[in-house]
Amino acid sequence: MTPDTPSDLAATFDRLRRAWLQARPPVEQRREDLSRLRNRLSTRMDEMCNAIDADFGHRARHETMLGEGGVVLSEIDHTLAKLKHWVRPERRKAGWKLWPAKAEVRFVPLGVVGIISPWNYPVNLALAPLVAAIAAGNHVFLKPSEHTPHTAEFLRSLLAEVFPEKRVAVAIGGPELSAAFSTLPFDHLFFTGSTAVGRKVMAAAAQNLTPVTLELGGKSPAIIGETADLAKAAARVVTGKFFNAGQTCISPDYVLIHESRRDAFVDLLKQEVAARYPAKRKLEDYTSIINAAQYERLQCLIADAAARGHEVVPLLDAIEDSSARPRLLQPTLVIDPDRDSPVMGEEIFGPILPMVSYSSIEDAIGYVLGHHRPLALYCFSRSEAEIEAILSRVVAGGVCVNDTLYQFGCNDLPFGGVGASGMGHYHGRDGFLTFSKAMPILRKYDPAPSDLVKPPYRGIADWVIRFLSR
Repeated sequence: MTPDTPSDLAATFDRLRRAWLQARPPVEQRREDLSRLRNRLSTRMDEMCNAIDADFGHRARHETMLGEGGVVLSEIDHTLAKLKHWVRPERRKAGWKLWPAKAEVRFVPLGVVGIISPWNYPVNLALAPLVAAIAAGNHVFLKPSEHTPHTAEFLRSLLAEVFPEKRVAVAIGGPELSAAFSTLPFDHLFFTGSTAVGRKVMAAAAQNLTPVTLELGGKSPAIIGETADLAKAAARVVTGKFFNAGQTCISPDYVLIHESRRDAFVDLLKQEVAARYPAKRKLEDYTSIINAAQYERLQCLIADAAARGHEVVPLLDAIEDSSARPRLLQPTLVIDPDRDSPVMGEEIFGPILPMVSYSSIEDAIGYVLGHHRPLALYCFSRSEAEIEAILSRVVAGGVCVNDTLYQFGCNDLPFGGVGASGMGHYHGRDGFLTFSKAMPILRKYDPAPSDLVKPPYRGIADWVIRFLSR
């Protein structure tokens, strides 16, 4: 794989910009492109799974099919079904003071969109925003993560099959190339990744006044209410937390549990994990940590929690030899860590689940409010009053009640963070709007007040202005 250079980036960007200025993709072209992308991705699903597996060392195949291919295909289907409606101009009211006139809003493409995608879902989080940008009529320049080189090559090959090089391009390289990529004068820049890198991307884009969408992360809580069905809550928290070995930006980062139900919940979590990853299957459904640096970081979090005297609970009785499966990290609970413990201070992004006991729902809400606004909020309860108490106080990027992760899969809901967890939205129509300019148009007809309202402001001009200014 030959990496691109900063000079390559500039040349590719210029090619995309010139082509877009010469001919914006009409709606039928966009639909044809998306249909072709759907067909090619569906046909090459096994190749996609193999590429991602090679990057992770081991990626549970069904999780790749569901979390990568399935999500993108669903997004394409939803877009194809709705696009003709989305692009229609919206009628607005001109108001009697401007009579006679007609007002409308047209949704026009921006131009060339840059997308910087992460390693944890390297196909989903590259192609889902690309689908929205193409639907809106833009050209796209994609920079995949350097941590998933096999998938980056797969994406470059896939997109070259679907789009001409003047419409979609892929840049491959390391962090230096990403930094240079962020400085290009895009019409919109879309970034998914860490909060720390998001700050750098936003600062670089600001030099060109490029608008940005930042999909970041943070510590997403799962609040288990006193009335929650504990068995269902445990099963669904396990799904959300250990899917992709916790390497999911919207996974439950920590659990808030009533002190009277904590021990029962721990037992249920153990049962769920043991049932899902039995020894006879040799953990083939359990994903490895992406690379050595992330693995070491997670190991340090566990070691630090143990050194501080926190109760650290492995959720599997035995785990296969790590020499046979590199970077295989045991699903682990950390019970009632200190607030200043590193496991509670940074996004975990791995299969470690802190549990914090609370004595009242107000205490749980207060705990969440004492931290940055999360990308996701999960609340489990059979009491509508308890659920509403949480929803009326906490501001989060997105919420799922009595389950986890599913809010991401709802095509008709916007997805995006708030504050430290991001800015802007995509998915469905919200993605189309993100990559469009809502261009207001007023059509003015005769007679026009401006024919009368002009200096000298005396007589009828004075009367009209006083009338309109009431």
